[in-house]
Amino acid sequence: MIRDLNATDLYGLSRLTVQAVTGTTDLVEQLHHTIARVSAPVGRASGGRTRGITGLVYGSIRGVTGLVGTSLDLAYRHLPRGEPLTSSQRREKLLSVLNGVLGDHLEASANPLAIPMRLHHRGQALELDQTTLASSIAQPTSRLLIAIHGLCLNHQCWTPGQGSHDIDMPTRLSAEHGFTDLHLHYNTGRAIARNGRDLATLLERLLACWPVPVEEVVLLGHSMGGLVSRSACHYGCESGHRWTERLRRMIFLGSPHHGSPLERAGHGLERLLGISPYSAPFQRLGRIRSAGITDLRHGRVIEADVDTSPGHSLPRLPGHVVLHSIAATRAERADHLTARLIGDGLVPVSSALGHHRDPARCLPIAPEYQHILPATNHIAMLHHPDAFLTVKRWLA
Repeated sequence: MIRDLNATDLYGLSRLTVQAVTGTTDLVEQLHHTIARVSAPVGRASGGRTRGITGLVYGSIRGVTGLVGTSLDLAYRHLPRGEPLTSSQRREKLLSVLNGVLGDHLEASANPLAIPMRLHHRGQALELDQTTLASSIAQPTSRLLIAIHGLCLNHQCWTPGQGSHDIDMPTRLSAEHGFTDLHLHYNTGRAIARNGRDLATLLERLLACWPVPVEEVVLLGHSMGGLVSRSACHYGCESGHRWTERLRRMIFLGSPHHGSPLERAGHGLERLLGISPYSAPFQRLGRIRSAGITDLRHGRVIEADVDTSPGHSLPRLPGHVVLHSIAATRAERADHLTARLIGDGLVPVSSALGHHRDPARCLPIAPEYQHILPATNHIAMLHHPDAFLTVKRWLA
């Protein structure tokens, strides 16, 4: 794996290591302080640091770690810039996972491991100017299919591995329906609303410099990608973007429109740790989860939404846009009650289909544009033949 990383990657990982050592030192010292004070088993944790020789030891660790971090920063300034960057699939997967878990922190700390939002075509990142686009895309069409990946994934997730008989859905759909398929690559650890706002701006720039007039835009989102596309549509409408007028369909694959129980369980565990001052320091580990992950608690896609309440408002969608949704369940039969509860292992069927006990919060998806895949998990639906045939029929 190390051979797949370049000097900038290693510097970014080193900075993360320095920050992890500092954070771990703070955690251990807080626990040490709580034990030394013989705190009650239940209640709020007291602040403060240890004193005497113990405090000197912890302070020394922080001082040495800070010195190492400063040395790394100085060394990085002397690294050559502008060198060609080749990237392997293993490197892309590693960066995607890191960004999914820590992406907001990577961006806030200006860590070079943070993934910038880019559009790709046939594996190549695109520069959004008319001349470059005309030379990068052999036959641009007036119909655009934008594929948006989910949490901890990247633009390569739609492409099956070598020797696989799985389906590359965006490429096949483009070939059979006359679309030009583009793949979004983005930092999934950022807040969904921030990614949605930036995607809206990116699509507006894309249409402004696309080599031919655009007649139709279709957004195909897997998991978090579906939420990002809804968020982009909201902010595009709010800003009066032209691309929203060309948007015809939004297709969701396993998107947690009303949240994921797994993230809600993680949030509950984090709150439980806060009951005792002896476990409270470990709340910091739970808080490592990125903004993108915590947004999945209730499917938050708008910045104005309140994260602690599931009763947030639905984003704006143009009336002419048709919504489609595919859910999956690991159960063998999709019509069984337990199948809907199990879902695809991460997202319940009702959440993926946009259903909600409050009618005002149900997504306006017609029954004929809802589909459930049996015996399928969250990732497998990306290349599932039935999913491809269903979307192909919808686009016909």
